[in-house]
Amino acid sequence: MIVTTTENVPGKQVIESLGIVRGSTVRSKHFGRDIMAGLKGMVGGEIRGYTELMIDAREEAHARMVDEARKLGADAVVNVRFMTSMVAATMSELLAYGTAVRLA
Repeated sequence: MIVTTTENVPGKQVIESLGIVRGSTVRSKHFGRDIMAGLKGMVGGEIRGYTELMIDAREEAHARMVDEARKLGADAVVNVRFMTSMVAATMSELLAYGTAVRLA
């Protein structure tokens, strides 16, 4: 599966648009990590626990988006974007979305 942030795939022609595909996940860190992150936030620097959380969330959302595209018979997903939103005080959603297409 080709996944790109551009409108097209170089050297390929889009012959059919299959619609928007998306994948999302909602994540939260456990209480102990939240305390440690709060303390780290006071002194500054990277909060590795949250960095790892977001990396895992991006990978999961991306995989779910690609799975949805495969179910539609797509060859590629173009115009891919990622978005985050806060669901609750301790939870964030990460959404991956794009357009599933068939290529010539």
